[in-house]
Amino acid sequence: MKTLLYTVLVCLSTFISAQKKPSEYFPNPKTKVLVVGSFHFDYPNLDAHKTEKNDQVDVLSPKTSQEVTELVNYIKKFKPTKIAIEAFPSWNANQKLNEYKEGKHTNKRDERYQIAMRTAKECNLNELYSIDAESVLDDLQERFGKTDSLYFKNLSADYDFLSDDVISKQYNSFFKSTEPKNFKSLLEMFKFMNSKEYHQYEYGAYLNGDFKLREHDGADMLALYWYNRNLRMFRNIQNIPHNSEDRILVVVGNGHASVLRQLFTSSPEFDYIEFDSLK
Repeated sequence: MKTLLYTVLVCLSTFISAQKKPSEYFPNPKTKVLVVGSFHFDYPNLDAHKTEKNDQVDVLSPKTSQEVTELVNYIKKFKPTKIAIEAFPSWNANQKLNEYKEGKHTNKRDERYQIAMRTAKECNLNELYSIDAESVLDDLQERFGKTDSLYFKNLSADYDFLSDDVISKQYNSFFKSTEPKNFKSLLEMFKFMNSKEYHQYEYGAYLNGDFKLREHDGADMLALYWYNRNLRMFRNIQNIPHNSEDRILVVVGNGHASVLRQLFTSSPEFDYIEFDSLK
């Protein structure tokens, strides 16, 4: 009996050890990607969380400008071969990049200039990839006029990012604590706001508040608007010509970064590089 039991255990152990890990089914070399989630340096305040005037920093001031230099020097350690930015093709990123290399636009506060274009120039890259996208909800509204229907009016009713439930109030405090004034430097702030734990909780903001509107309306709005937009942005990144030798830098608002983290870490096509791991 002992011999039989021993044989069974050996066979079971052999079977378990022979089973591949999920990652072993995808041995193909991956493209490295670094997502830099940023606040918007020029403070357009178009997001749900608004930064009060006295909490804003001027990235062109001598002190903060030095911090931007430190941040860019850190990002350059990734040695990007391609840079993607949160912009629509109509923004004419590559024309602006050429002008930037000629000395223009250096007084623009936008992070696409201060981080992306500066990195491109200093890494001798001649192209930026614009990856922003409208959502399917925008398509339904602008292309087909569908959102004028009673269905869409009812669906979007009260979807206004003004929830005052307990968790929404906690998120207000959470986002307010992540202002530049609360950190020693921009680099320290970026390491914090691009951490795995920060992105986990930032992503959770979309699953509360208006997400809970009625039975499914909040969930449907999130899917049609925000999540769909990020899926399309990810698809635009996939469309950038790349191979295993490429290193793609993605500069986006940090709200996008929390969703893109999920997509990149789940994709067998990419190797997601943690922001704070650069040496």
